[in-house]
Order: sequence, then C-alpha cells, then structure tokens
Amino acid sequence: MINFLKIIFSALFVFMCYKVIATSLESNLFDEWNFLGSIPWMRATLWDFYANIFIITLWMFYKEKSIILKISIVILFVCLGSIGTLGYILVKLFQLKDGEGVNELLSKA
Repeated sequence: MINFLKIIFSALFVFMCYKVIATSLESNLFDEWNFLGSIPWMRATLWDFYANIFIITLWMFYKEKSIILKISIVILFVCLGSIGTLGYILVKLFQLKDGEGVNELLSKA
C-alpha cells in the first residue's frame, strides 16, 4: 500500500508542478487577479482551498513536534497549495521504515 501511495503522490506532485509552471508561463496571476477575484467560483475555490489547508494543518500540527517546523510547513502549504501538501506527504511516506504502513503515516511521529 505504501509503495502505491508513493507512486500516486509522486505522479500528482510532478503533474501539479507541470501545471503550475505551464500556467505561470502562459498567464501572470498578478495581472489577472482583479478579474479572477470578480468571479464567484474563484472566490469559492479560494475559501475551499483555505478550509482544506486548515484541516491538513491540524493533522500536521498533531504529527510534528517543532514549532519552527510547523510554522515553516504552514507557509509552504499556503504558498504552494497542493505542491506543498504533496511534498510534505511524500517526505512522510519516504521516512516510513520497512513494515510501517498507513497507521504510522497518519499517527504522531
């Protein structure tokens, strides 16, 4: 199961990096911000994003011990979105020892 998760999350990580880079080269977010902010679905998407970040942050705060690490990871989550989240989960997946599974991934370090 852990190897399957590593493959899936690695593929998602690469895909999201590609999408963000390709979109950034095609369109400047800061030039489009006023237009995007006027679209109700864009505002709803941002609220949805931050609600998900809040949930993921609670889990990460449960797992991590260092307050400096916690703050750094929250900044990565907020600034990088799913790329930051996928990166964090991939690090945790690759830190698992042989024989450890999803329970160890989700439980406290």
